[in-house]
Amino acid sequence: MSDVTSSRIEGFHKMSPEARLQAVARQAGLDNEAVAGLADAASGQIDLADRLIENAISSMAIPVGIATNITVDGRDVLVPMATEESSVIAAVCNSAKRCRSTGGFRTSTSGPVMAAQIQLLGADDPENVRMKVLERIGEIRTICDATDPLLVKFGGGFRDLDIRVIGTPEGPMTVVHIIVDTRDAMGA
Repeated sequence: MSDVTSSRIEGFHKMSPEARLQAVARQAGLDNEAVAGLADAASGQIDLADRLIENAISSMAIPVGIATNITVDGRDVLVPMATEESSVIAAVCNSAKRCRSTGGFRTSTSGPVMAAQIQLLGADDPENVRMKVLERIGEIRTICDATDPLLVKFGGGFRDLDIRVIGTPEGPMTVVHIIVDTRDAMGA
């Protein structure tokens, strides 16, 4: 698909997967065999693929193997892994086997939180900037939570501020981290 006449296809995201495939075939000059190969690769999964990603035209199978020898938090588990790299699962199994004598793997989480970073540059008194931002934490909370009320409804939203002044070659910088509980939004 390297000899594309144009990468602009008007309304592409609104088309059905089949119509997208035909549009791509026209733009890229794909022959019937290539189009049939892409259509066949979806193996009846194109509707699912279209719900999972933007602009789906096909899907592909990736081998699924099972990683063994794994102990997580005191429980033995079998871990399915999808990869086309032949040594990855073998390496995981070998590493897990070596870790078994020490109890395997232990997990921990800080919860579903993420930090949005804002860098404030060029202030004459960056420590004063830090204090001014902290003084407005209530207003910042209101603005952040108003941005995504559905996230707040499900228990997420603004949690805290972490503000530091750090030295850089260009001078001190105030770095603000807005801590957000993303719940199941995975950071989106």
